[in-house]
Amino acid sequence: MTASTYVPGDLAGWQRVAPPQAGFDARALARVAAFHAAHESDWPVSMYMPDGAYVGTACIDEKPPHNTVIGPVRPRGGPAGMILRGGRIVAQWGDITRPDMTFSVAKSFLGVLAGLAEARGLIRTLDDRAGAYALDDGFAGAHNARITWRHLLHQTSEWEGTLWGKPDSVDRNRQIGPGAVNTAKGSARTLAAPGTHWEYNDVRVNRLSLSLMQVFRAPLPEVLEDAIMRPIGASDWVWHGYHTSRVVIDGREMESVSGGSHWGGGFQIPTETLARFGLLIARKGRWGARQLVPADWIDRMLTPCPVNPLYGFMWWLNTDRRLLPSAPATSVMALGAGQNIVWVDPALDIVMVARWVHKDAADGLVASVLAALTDP
Repeated sequence: MTASTYVPGDLAGWQRVAPPQAGFDARALARVAAFHAAHESDWPVSMYMPDGAYVGTACIDEKPPHNTVIGPVRPRGGPAGMILRGGRIVAQWGDITRPDMTFSVAKSFLGVLAGLAEARGLIRTLDDRAGAYALDDGFAGAHNARITWRHLLHQTSEWEGTLWGKPDSVDRNRQIGPGAVNTAKGSARTLAAPGTHWEYNDVRVNRLSLSLMQVFRAPLPEVLEDAIMRPIGASDWVWHGYHTSRVVIDGREMESVSGGSHWGGGFQIPTETLARFGLLIARKGRWGARQLVPADWIDRMLTPCPVNPLYGFMWWLNTDRRLLPSAPATSVMALGAGQNIVWVDPALDIVMVARWVHKDAADGLVASVLAALTDP
């Protein structure tokens, strides 16, 4: 299909298109929601396990005292999703207006905010040392002093320290994805040189969040609301930090938000709002007549990290079709535990958001969408 430039207004006025007109077989597309219903997340609705453990730490085998919840937790909803083609709604299921936790989807918002900081001249170059911009001593010492913005965005920083009561060591040797085994998570290992080792580490992502707030000198939710969310018509979302993450900048107390919900906190956002965000990425940062995020930044954000070809600047990439074998290599994703998925394929002009998918079913869900295509 020919790529569209359409972007929606409010939800009531969001244009819809019948599956055949969008290049889908209607019966086959209806199977997507059925697949999702049959492969719902096995996480408890309360977000707490029968033994009282928070699922966000229990799912990665985190042990006391580091598994203590320090941010807000919201019970989850049921399966919900949307499929857009050409920016128009082709299918939806579940409650798409309910705000839900998104876990590490929040990281992908940090990737976009870093692009805004660079565009405004608040970050001169990604290869600058992050400590040169810090308003605290979090980059003191020979090791941390070598960390650049690029390292933080690629999750190759190897930042060492404690932030908001959580040491970076809690996420050392952490594995993620289907089949991950985290018996070694939190065990000691020698730190590598910044930029040479990739590790999914929520403490280090929270360091990036704090550093971005320091260059904006404003809470990140305020920056995001003004620059992105209000222009794209986003509503009913909140972005939390922790009760331990309040700091003072220029005499104003503000909360540093988290890059996920590992210990609570993070984004709570409706499915339809996430679909708008995914569409913004599909449109290379353009929304109607406005270029909200530089197109060049979107390209760089979605370029593979030298150490991990499946990761860009806080976005997942389907390089060599290794992450989602059923999807094209052009696909990119914002992914959060639970599982929450924002799948964007600019080449197909498709955006799909799916909430609370079983951790082993992401590729199957995407495959069910692609199987319904009659006009790729």
